[in-house]
Amino acid sequence: MTEPAGIDHFIGNDEAFPVLRHWDFFNHAAVAPLTAAASAALRRFADQAESVAYIDTGWYRDISALRQSVAKLMNATKEEVALVKNTSEGLAIVASGVDWSRDDRIVTTGVEYPANVYPWMEVARSHGVELVMVPEEDGPGGCRHVPLDKILDAADHPRTRMVTLSHVEYASGQRHDLATIGAFCREHEILFCVDAIQSLGVLPVDVREMNIDYLSAGGHKWLLGPEGTGVFYCRRDLLEHTRPPLIGWMNVADPLNYGNYDYTLRGDARRYEPGSYNTAGLLALKASIDVLSGIGVQPQATRLRAMTDRLIEGVTSKGYRVVSPRDAEVWSGIVSFVAADPARHRDLWQHLRQHHRTEIAVRENRLRCSPHFYNTDEQIDRLVERLPRQ
Repeated sequence: MTEPAGIDHFIGNDEAFPVLRHWDFFNHAAVAPLTAAASAALRRFADQAESVAYIDTGWYRDISALRQSVAKLMNATKEEVALVKNTSEGLAIVASGVDWSRDDRIVTTGVEYPANVYPWMEVARSHGVELVMVPEEDGPGGCRHVPLDKILDAADHPRTRMVTLSHVEYASGQRHDLATIGAFCREHEILFCVDAIQSLGVLPVDVREMNIDYLSAGGHKWLLGPEGTGVFYCRRDLLEHTRPPLIGWMNVADPLNYGNYDYTLRGDARRYEPGSYNTAGLLALKASIDVLSGIGVQPQATRLRAMTDRLIEGVTSKGYRVVSPRDAEVWSGIVSFVAADPARHRDLWQHLRQHHRTEIAVRENRLRCSPHFYNTDEQIDRLVERLPRQ
């Protein structure tokens, strides 16, 4: 059996990552380019669907294998993993499925991506719960962060029912200390919900060690899959206490017994899958996750740290101010920085795209760069060279 290729084989490998031939692409925190393996899976699906429909294709065996791979990425069991369309769907399952009381309190931050804000605003509107949003503050060295102690202080209240956070904040790149927050929540019998779209696959995520009750992550960012794919985790003990928001033919225990209408929900997380799969998308997601799993999370994280440190050294030398926290436990693959005149950020972004085929992003009036492990040091250096000195 051939050993999986190590990380060095994939860095700068435009056969595995064709985007390298066309762009210096540093926006994996938005919508990532597909791997060659994912593209091949989509083409294979189209060819099979055209020629044989579903007969002897192995699609559903592969989707079952995907569920197992996702479970392994987060140290869950496959029975705790549902396949969903996106992060929002997973978070909506929690918002709709928990039996809320009017006296409940939900704690989050004031800098979450909207997918992790609007569901809780709706819970507040419909059930009268209190939504507490801990603000971002200035941190050491000019960074912006939401202090851990402020999150724990907000959660330390007898009415707190849930803490819900992004593992990595989309605009600052701050990575929260989920292990400490999760331990606090478990000790105080508080539900802990995590949006892991900016970390799963490239940074360590362990739902057991971190005491995570619910986790949702779309597949189109760091997992390098297509849009319209995602994963949702529900801790086994909570399955019976978290109702599916949508009911269809697949939620039930015996869905293939079509004529026998037995409304008994599945005993595992597939109870949150109401109907037919986005088969093409999930097959492509599996192909990319297979590549990432073969490399391993820790090698990717180590590579990301080195690349983002290189980037920060470069942009700092040209006069930009880095706002992303970079201490050992809070750094991530997202680096946000600001120019002397933030009003020019969008012009700078457009110039890089139109004249240098270099893609970054502007978020919350910050320039945001999010390379993946396969980007090269030379690409990082080119980006720094193309940025105007401040």
